[in-house]
Amino acid sequence: MGQSTQKQILKAVGIRKTYPGVTALDNVDFDLFEGETHCLVGKNGAGKSTLIEILSGSIKGDEGKLEIFDHEYEHLTPPVSMSLGIQTVHQTNQLIEGMTVAENIFIGDLKTNGAHFFSMNDCVKSAKEIFDFIDINLNPKQLVNKLSPVEKKILCIARVFAQKVKILILDEPTASLDKEVEDKLFKVIRNIKAKGVGIIYISHNLGEIFTMGDRVTVFRDGKRIATRLLKETDEETIINDMIGSKARKFHRESQIVENEKLEIRNYSRKGFVNNVSFEVKKGEIFGIGGLVGSGRTELARLIFGVDKKDTGELIYQGKNITPKSPVDAIEKGIGLLTENRRKDGLMVEAPIYENISLVKLIKSKGSFLQLGEEQKETEHIAGQINIATPSIKQIVKNLSGGNQQKVVFAKWILANADILILDEPTIGIDVGAKDEIYNLMNELSKQEKIIIMITSDNPELVSVSDRIGIMKNGSMVKILEDEDTTEENVLKYALGANN
Repeated sequence: MGQSTQKQILKAVGIRKTYPGVTALDNVDFDLFEGETHCLVGKNGAGKSTLIEILSGSIKGDEGKLEIFDHEYEHLTPPVSMSLGIQTVHQTNQLIEGMTVAENIFIGDLKTNGAHFFSMNDCVKSAKEIFDFIDINLNPKQLVNKLSPVEKKILCIARVFAQKVKILILDEPTASLDKEVEDKLFKVIRNIKAKGVGIIYISHNLGEIFTMGDRVTVFRDGKRIATRLLKETDEETIINDMIGSKARKFHRESQIVENEKLEIRNYSRKGFVNNVSFEVKKGEIFGIGGLVGSGRTELARLIFGVDKKDTGELIYQGKNITPKSPVDAIEKGIGLLTENRRKDGLMVEAPIYENISLVKLIKSKGSFLQLGEEQKETEHIAGQINIATPSIKQIVKNLSGGNQQKVVFAKWILANADILILDEPTIGIDVGAKDEIYNLMNELSKQEKIIIMITSDNPELVSVSDRIGIMKNGSMVKILEDEDTTEENVLKYALGANN
């Protein structure tokens, strides 16, 4: 679609938004035309959501202006945004499951009869008019909890027509849908576009963007990097725009023991993880990448026995060690460093030595440890991995983030865990502390530990991992090896390009 013949309905100029220490949007320009689907892409934290919140009126930009239907605004509020016909359909469906389709459509403005009483017949009639207008087939009298996932998403989209939508923002509309039902949703979106509605389409799936979009704008680090006609670009160009530069690959010296391995077989949990299998050898760091919500953390929780699995076995050196619970996992030599160390990994009000010895206490089935021996062991390990503290009696909450993370590592080292699952091991710590964590991981691999590392930091993923498994929609869609372990490939498969 050539925009020269279309009416411009939205123009954002010089939008800037900062938070303490973070520039979320940096002098961003963006526009939208009538009857166009303009896609927004970028890595997590690139600035997409901030722009959408400014357009919906939920936050106010620091600088810049908005031109909407030939009127200029310094900022919007939610009521003003809605009055202009700007509507957002969020990734998570916001429906009332126990009410009917028709009631959900008009929940903010239920239809009444001449006597001013609620009229289901009028709601049903008006809902049918909306469905006919955008050519969809839903039963207005059906309870929402009886709808399929794609029908619920279509209902969320149809509902905005009760507020006379002119600009529709779709935030990851297919994120919770199976691939086979996407075409049904895409047909609805095309019907809406044909009515002249301008659509801002946010997705991490590049294949989807080329299917649905007219133009694409790439955000990186709060900046608009490029806006391109999709018919004149390709996936590689978009990925390069998102990355900005080639990621360096820091090759680790191989520590792998070829004939001894951990096998993860057919792990599944309906709606979260779909039949994931891979193997990790002793001394190997196996990285797991993918977008937030791809099933990475859910997989880790299943392997460690936190959540109940539907299927799955853990085979180590030919023996079945599938844990029935986290305590069982600990007893079998498996450790999990969780993403939120302060919530799940540490007793922040307790001293260092108590935190380090906790897992060993569990592993010893609750028997008492000798206090002197306990402190001696923990002091030795704290010194080994350079926890910066005047004393192991120091309360953990008084340590830096990097040193807190070392305490978590230390407890699994003391417990002599052979298999370590590290979920975001460097999140929230500074660059210097990250290097120390990488060195610690490398030392553990030299000790022939099996390490599974989950991280959203793609440069970290390619720098530290021997091999990389890419998760998408609960499945492991690709395992990258050798020269293929690049940030470009991580992003390509995580976004759904060519797979």
